[in-house]
Amino acid sequence: MPVSRRRGLALLALAWLAGCASPYVQTPGAATRPPEIIAATNPGLSVETADGARLPLRHWSATNESGAPVPPRTVVIALHGFNDYSNAFKEPAPWWGRRGVATYAYDQRGFGAAPEPGRWATPEQLAADLAAVARLVGARHPGVPIVLLGDSMGGAVTLVALADPAIDWTALGVTGAILVAPAVWGGETLNPFYRLMLWFAAHTVPGEIVTGRGLNITPSDNIEMLRELGRDPLVIKQTRIDAVYGLVRLMDRALAASAKVRLPLLVMYGERDEIIPRRPTAAMAAQLHEGTRTVVYPEGYHMVLRDLGAATAWADALAWIADAKAPLPSGAERRRDALFERSR
Repeated sequence: MPVSRRRGLALLALAWLAGCASPYVQTPGAATRPPEIIAATNPGLSVETADGARLPLRHWSATNESGAPVPPRTVVIALHGFNDYSNAFKEPAPWWGRRGVATYAYDQRGFGAAPEPGRWATPEQLAADLAAVARLVGARHPGVPIVLLGDSMGGAVTLVALADPAIDWTALGVTGAILVAPAVWGGETLNPFYRLMLWFAAHTVPGEIVTGRGLNITPSDNIEMLRELGRDPLVIKQTRIDAVYGLVRLMDRALAASAKVRLPLLVMYGERDEIIPRRPTAAMAAQLHEGTRTVVYPEGYHMVLRDLGAATAWADALAWIADAKAPLPSGAERRRDALFERSR
């Protein structure tokens, strides 16, 4: 059989295989009720969305010196990263709380104890959930400024949500956002061959499981914290191919959305980040508005808020929340154009 014919038959076979399956995406139910925050047994609160999904919600109050709750001067709504959940903020949130900042964090759809763990939801639904939580938290704390904080995948969701013209974030009381190692490895910054292979796998074996074993990647220098994550049953260890595909598509959207965001932003990035490369981070930074502030921690890894030196990032976040134009305690701020130049 001629080589050209064999290649043609192979392409036909691949096309047929790709039509046999498709990536799974969560389908939200019909909107039947206004979203609300309700009491729950664990972690104590939940957000019940308009379609009836329950998203576990953690709340760390602002406190006085004796640990008693006090009215917060600012509220942070924090979004966790891929395969993680709201417990990701159990260390910085109380620290901020003792300094007058309350924090809310919820399990996003497909993660933690939220519906269908391990199954991907659309960027539109993830953004809508964030807007719903902001509205509910704002009603709990009328007149108190709200700052969004997105960690890794949470940063991508935050960018997509902030760029949505249908959501008036200012009316919701949101004054700015902190993006911690935002997941923006999409668009032209992702190897085309890897993108093609991921598309093919997601459309032929979408339920195939992958792990991070063998990649030789260090997400943080906080080894004890990483071991704790390994023991936590709510942290996803085995990931479906179609969820990875969904994450890449979300990162595509986030990178494109970065040019449309106008609220004040603080971007945090670790010099030793081995998860989100410098190049896509620089591409994002180059598109963000001129008022954006970028801080790069020389000893930081991807999990900036949980590294051994995380307290430095906590203090920078707190200072920026108090005054978005004030100097950052770390002194590690870097110009957006300098970050871009070093990444070429």
